[in-house]
Amino acid sequence: MNMRIEADSIGTLAVPTEAYYGVQSSRAKENFAITGTNLHPELVKSLARIKKAAAVVNAQSGNLTAVKKDAIVQACDEIMAGYFHEAFIVDAIQGGAGTSANMNANEVIANRAIEILGGRKGDYRIVHPNDDVNLCQSTNDVFPTAGKMTVLQILPELIAELEKLESALGEKAEAFAGVIKMGRTQMQDAVPTTLGRTFRAYQSFVKRDIRHLMSAAEEMKILNLGGTAIGNTINATPEYLENITAFVSEEVGIAFTQADDLFDATQNVDGFVRVSAAIKTAAVNLSKMSNDLRLLSSGPKAGIGEINLPAKQNGSSIMPGKVNPVIPEVVSQVAFRVIGNDLTITMAAESGQLELNAFEPIIFHSLFESIDCLTHAVATLTANCITGIQANEMICYKQVEESAGIATALCPTIGYQKASAIAKESLETGKTVRELVLEKGLLTIAETDSILDLKHMAGIPAAMWLRDKVI
Repeated sequence: MNMRIEADSIGTLAVPTEAYYGVQSSRAKENFAITGTNLHPELVKSLARIKKAAAVVNAQSGNLTAVKKDAIVQACDEIMAGYFHEAFIVDAIQGGAGTSANMNANEVIANRAIEILGGRKGDYRIVHPNDDVNLCQSTNDVFPTAGKMTVLQILPELIAELEKLESALGEKAEAFAGVIKMGRTQMQDAVPTTLGRTFRAYQSFVKRDIRHLMSAAEEMKILNLGGTAIGNTINATPEYLENITAFVSEEVGIAFTQADDLFDATQNVDGFVRVSAAIKTAAVNLSKMSNDLRLLSSGPKAGIGEINLPAKQNGSSIMPGKVNPVIPEVVSQVAFRVIGNDLTITMAAESGQLELNAFEPIIFHSLFESIDCLTHAVATLTANCITGIQANEMICYKQVEESAGIATALCPTIGYQKASAIAKESLETGKTVRELVLEKGLLTIAETDSILDLKHMAGIPAAMWLRDKVI
């Protein structure tokens, strides 16, 4: 392999002649062989968008020649189109607060610009990674800005999948509105409800999670770009400081604002904590629902058996005919991962010191993974589980009719003590509450039918009582 020699402040290093990356990227690859995972593709594109906007602003202020600007812009456009991503060789988790990622971008863009201008890669007299591509910038404002831009690029897909899930749950809530079932508290029979209300409650939390995510995303629109090293704008020209946020906004199509306090925005990363918290909350809710679906579908003969989940694969290598709730299971596993990532993000944010948080690489790696994984989990939950759920109406009704829990409705008429005795005897003898009330002559048939009307107890609207699907 042909090599070229590049130099940095540490010394010289051989780099493959045709490589778009340079000496600093090469050292980072050697130093940080951590995860085997490179930078998120959207983070790479975000870095290119920033570099493009910076080149345009610097050229307009006379600090970068038009020739260099055009070459840098073309290189950035190509990266944004998906080219040269293989040249981004640094690990997603790295020391240096993202310097390696920033320099990887600077070197790739510089070498591609040099190539565009007819030079040989590594001839930084033509276009320099630091002096030209990184002009008026620091890793400490570029990298967090790129992280926020990336969140705003990938979060909408998660929100879109949650919206599909919300719609699917709403459809099930409508379909199951007349299905009477037993409500349970602490895994014990409580009072009747409907399967529709169960799914309506799921729909409600998804709506709430969408609102939380959209609200948290607003934190990502406040940038420290122009603050450079610590927020004091050192090496940034007045023209750059004044215009860079607007140019980035135009490039990305999102209305960003420059932080009022660039020092605060450079050293504190609580905005990412807030986004992660919203994602974790959604994951927790989805896992709780997944646990419910597993319980409600348990059996089919020796469990609750109120619903049937779509059969997606054989459930056992030894037990014939067994079908497991594999989709809810994978959703819960993703939730566990998201919760772990949230803790990582929380600790990384807390561990920042003085004027800079050095741990943004692990924050971004964890946050992007949470968003991507949860997006895919929600998509498979909707398509492979929710839309195919069926209700076992007769089982649901039978469980309510035979439950001692309906004795609760007797309390206002015969008192708590007598109702409690009825419930206890029902459990001991297997007789229904209705049978015992009539047997003991506590109420007339008409009174019993009225008080123990399951449709009324379940809160089914009277307008639905005559529907064929309502038992």
